[in-house]
Amino acid sequence: MATSYQKFTLGSTITPEQQAFFNQHGFIHFKNFIKPETVTDIINASKQVENAWISNKTEKVNGVPIKYGKDLDGSPIVQRFAFINQHHNLLNEFTKDPRFEVLLNLIGEGSRLGTDEKDGMVFNHYVNGPESSFTKMGWHTDGLRDIFHGQKLNPMLNVGIHLSTLKPENGGLRILPGTHKQNLYQMLFRKKYFLDHDTDENEVAIIPTAGDLTIHDGRLWHRVAQSTVIGEASRRRVIYIPIIAGKYEPKHADSPTAFYQRFASIVK
Repeated sequence: MATSYQKFTLGSTITPEQQAFFNQHGFIHFKNFIKPETVTDIINASKQVENAWISNKTEKVNGVPIKYGKDLDGSPIVQRFAFINQHHNLLNEFTKDPRFEVLLNLIGEGSRLGTDEKDGMVFNHYVNGPESSFTKMGWHTDGLRDIFHGQKLNPMLNVGIHLSTLKPENGGLRILPGTHKQNLYQMLFRKKYFLDHDTDENEVAIIPTAGDLTIHDGRLWHRVAQSTVIGEASRRRVIYIPIIAGKYEPKHADSPTAFYQRFASIVK
């Protein structure tokens, strides 16, 4: 498993070097996208939304199931928020950061930040404790949902804003560079979706510092590795927001639950 790769700094444009790296590997890592105080503000905002959803027993947002779990002390927590940007003003304002517009250039004309499409801004909170129900995620591609919806495979990127500083033993995002160029058969059958957690000899471990930003192509095979440490040291938080091209398809309160989301319980 490789843990070293080139990291970049995001400026006012995507440089030719950055574009070439992304085109070749299907991912890119930008250092220091947000400051430590912004990381803290985002985490505090998520806790406010969490308290409201637990109090209101919120089960779905715009048709997307909310994943609950238990913290280290046994108290209930939200482990996967969907559309969290629509439930706190700070997070909504964060999506308007002009640097997201710069990132759209990785796809090009017609792309947009999917703040009200797919699952909106997703906030994942992993912790490896005795009652944890969300500690890892098996190999998958993000493009599969378009196929489930009977649509053509439109360009989609997943933007990750990392709120925890990780080491390899903390688990986290693992990718197979270059698999965004695979054919449809490989995208469907290269691995068993969500059921396969095995380490791949070609995988790369994304090892961020809190405040870093990563982007990976939706066709890229990736997984979330389980932390090999337990307790507080295993806690990690990350935001994902999609960059989308193609038909505009916003979600709303009456949106149906997607077929593939009914199997969310297999994610442990």
